[in-house]
Amino acid sequence: MIPIVGSILILQNHFSATFVIAVVTVVQMFIAGTKISHFFLTGLAGIVVGGGALIAKNGGLTLGTDFRSGRIQTWLDPFSDPTGDGWQIIQSWYAIGSGGLFGVGLGNSKQKYLYLPEPHNDFIFSVLAEELGFVGCVFIILLFTIFVWRGVIISMRAKDNFGCLIAIGIITMLGLQAMVNIAVVTGTIPVTGMPLPFFSYGGTSLIANLMAVGILLNISRTTK
Repeated sequence: MIPIVGSILILQNHFSATFVIAVVTVVQMFIAGTKISHFFLTGLAGIVVGGGALIAKNGGLTLGTDFRSGRIQTWLDPFSDPTGDGWQIIQSWYAIGSGGLFGVGLGNSKQKYLYLPEPHNDFIFSVLAEELGFVGCVFIILLFTIFVWRGVIISMRAKDNFGCLIAIGIITMLGLQAMVNIAVVTGTIPVTGMPLPFFSYGGTSLIANLMAVGILLNISRTTK
């Protein structure tokens, strides 16, 4: 099913969602005991179908290299275009650096006022870094780490394989989103649209995440 879902998302240039879905599925397959050879077969099918979707979208064999290579170039050297493609990550660095050790205070961020694009959504961690500082960032990362750790424990103690796979899938989905979002705003990986779970603006996203956590809690009630 990954090549089918992935090709639809690739046609929308939504590679971050494609990445999350693929990783979650691979983790669930690995936990379920899938043979390593099956991963190669799935990967090969994904490359074929995904490549076909890219060719269909771009009308040729270019595979959209200009769009993707531009993002990689901006990631490698954002100051090559400080008022264009590099603006977002540069302003994110300014926000993180301005926070210092303890931050400027909750609600006192300056970068969120017309400087940092998407301060309420994809780059909300930069605002948190400015307002809460290094200590606040470490605390937030620690919360996500504990959340993932407890989710793995719930998965290990689930009474059946179905509950185990559901739990590990939920934890992988939310933990991976947090990891990618933080990596993007700190410039560790190229910019991509990935919200920070439970923090980024969006009512639908929050409801979906809370429903997932509710399922996780229900699994924890019937653990071994």
